[in-house]
Parts: sequence; C-alpha cells; structure tokens
Amino acid sequence: MLQRAEKQGLMATDADVEAKFNELKAPYTQEEFQKQLNARKMSVEDLKAQLRRDLSEAKLLNKEITSQINITDKDINDFYLANKASFNLSEPQIHMAQILVTPNPDPNVRNLKNSKAQNEAEASRKIREIQERLQRGEDFAMVAQSYSEDTNSAPNGGDLGFIPDSALEKANVELRKMVMSLAPGAISPIVKTQEGYRIFKIIAKESAGQRELNDPRVQQSIRETLLNRKDQLLKSAYYEVARNEAKVVNYLARSVAESAGKPGK
Repeated sequence: MLQRAEKQGLMATDADVEAKFNELKAPYTQEEFQKQLNARKMSVEDLKAQLRRDLSEAKLLNKEITSQINITDKDINDFYLANKASFNLSEPQIHMAQILVTPNPDPNVRNLKNSKAQNEAEASRKIREIQERLQRGEDFAMVAQSYSEDTNSAPNGGDLGFIPDSALEKANVELRKMVMSLAPGAISPIVKTQEGYRIFKIIAKESAGQRELNDPRVQQSIRETLLNRKDQLLKSAYYEVARNEAKVVNYLARSVAESAGKPGK
C-alpha cells in the first residue's frame, strides 16, 4: 500500500501527521497520553510513523476506490424494494443528541477539552456554562465533543440515534413529555437525571408507518448503506490484487539457506 501511495504522490505530509497526532492527543493530559504510549510500547516517533502509514493508505484507498464508487437511482430503488419491510416503523421514533455532565468524574470519559466535573457544584456550574454556549449559537455537536461526559455519545457529537417512543416512556415519563413537546432542531432546558445533568437536541422525529422511497432520508440511508458495502468489497479485492503483485523477499530464509551452504555449517 505504501509503495503504491508513494508512486502516486499520495504520501501523507508532515502537516497531515501533526494534525492527526494533535487530534489524538487532545482528550488526554500529557501524563495520560504518555501512559497510553507506554501501554502500546510506542514512542511519539513510533506513533507518528504509524499515523503516516495509515493516512497515506487512506489517501490511496480514497482515490483508487471510494471516490470512484457510483450509486445509481436503480441501485437505490432495487434495495428499497428488496428491504421495504425494514422501512416500516412500528412506532414513532425520535432522533436525539445529548450533552451529559456528571458530578462523579469517570476516568474513562474522553472529550476534546478533557473536561470533567469533579463534584456536584462543578457539574452544576459546567452545565450552565454549556447552556450559555448553546444559547450563543455554538454548534451542539462541537460542544458535545468538547465537553460532554457521556463515554458513548461524546465522540459522535452527542448523537444517540433514533430512540423508539416506548423506550423513552419506559425510561422517564416526564422526560418523554418534554421531548415530545420540542420541535426538530430545538434544544431542551437543563434536565436533572439520576446520572447528572443533561441537555438534549431534537434532530428529527419519525412517525409510525411506511417510509416511502421518495423520502430523501430513506434515499440517503440506502445510499450510505450501499456505498459502505461496495467500499468494503472493493477494498478487500484491492488488497488481494496488491498482495499478488507485490514482490516479497524473505531475507531471513535466504540468510539461513546461505549459512547452511557454507563449509562447517
């Protein structure tokens, strides 16, 4: 892969490597980051070398495969007809995102600012500061990535995906009422829950029933599914071709054979 990337002038630059390195390092203190390196038995130079390889390979695969994939309207139509039942929602669903702040710091929590409230007072103050940021118009997903203390959703901008209406009601009846009262795009007030303080954003609402092919969201969902499938299939084939065309020399076996052929060996 690296030979092919180099031949096509697609090797990652120093700027690419530094940007990715800083992104990986951002959620950690210097001490925590060093512990991560030690656990992997790597130095900073080792990590940067690995990043250069990974980024170069990603550039190559994007140029050779991902950017070449074309999903046609017929592809989308055929997939919908074959999987029509999966687009029939048995109950309403709500696409939500959240920002969580807890009074109990979790060592597993990672966000871009390495921000963790240490107690109830800090949690209360932090969630109000977050609310003020959102009221000033800051992007919800970026604020979630920077400050949310939910291990699962913070890296995804707080995105919780689609949640069935029954699951919301079972979890918290009052929370469901509040969420149902908000329009798509709206941001909730601060909500106090057992785990801590939360702020929700309503991304979209889906009513029960059959979602038709002319729904842009259905088409986008199918397009992404087909793109990922073709991408994985073509990458596997590309790797196989690259391996078959690569010149591999086993220097260890050669040295053993040469040594065995010498007198006295």
